[in-house]
Amino acid sequence: MTLSRLVLWRHGETEYNATGRMQGHLDSALTETGFNQARFAVPVLTGFGAEIVVASDLRRARDTATVFTSTVDVPLRIDERLRETHLGKWQGLTLDEVEREWPGQVAIWRSDPTFTPPDGESRVDVAKRALEVVEEIDSEFSGTAMLCAHGGLISALTGRILDLPVDTWSQLAGISNCHWTVFTRRAGRWRLSSYNAGITR
Repeated sequence: MTLSRLVLWRHGETEYNATGRMQGHLDSALTETGFNQARFAVPVLTGFGAEIVVASDLRRARDTATVFTSTVDVPLRIDERLRETHLGKWQGLTLDEVEREWPGQVAIWRSDPTFTPPDGESRVDVAKRALEVVEEIDSEFSGTAMLCAHGGLISALTGRILDLPVDTWSQLAGISNCHWTVFTRRAGRWRLSSYNAGITR
């Protein structure tokens, strides 16, 4: 079997998002705004006809996915390989706090997907583990699958799926809360149909 479509959906807003703090593997919760973002997205996402939803085990992604699967009768799997980038010592800090402690490294991190924050992992590593999930569901399903995950992971996985040179990944914009990216398959190759699409409320 091979998938015909892949939807990558970012979780809703968290308190960390609202206050500009880096989350990484920290298990932050959705705000009420985040839950509402997920609810508003459900009618549009339903139109993709997903056969399976696979979510990161971090609560913000898992809860976002559950908003969808509790409305639409679609099975939900949880997979820790869909976690956000581990940001090591940067987790819980604002960008300004990181810049003060590690001058110049935020700029390097933003431009170089091979860069690893102290005690963390690179976006190349993140894309590798996320691609394993895609390849596994690709062998099981022939329609549409949805992954509910995180902004950094989605951007990195997009670069990897499209086989973009790693040094160009930083040209991909970030993913907004509860926005999605869609790939469709044609002649055996993935094509990017939409990137960072969503509903603004």
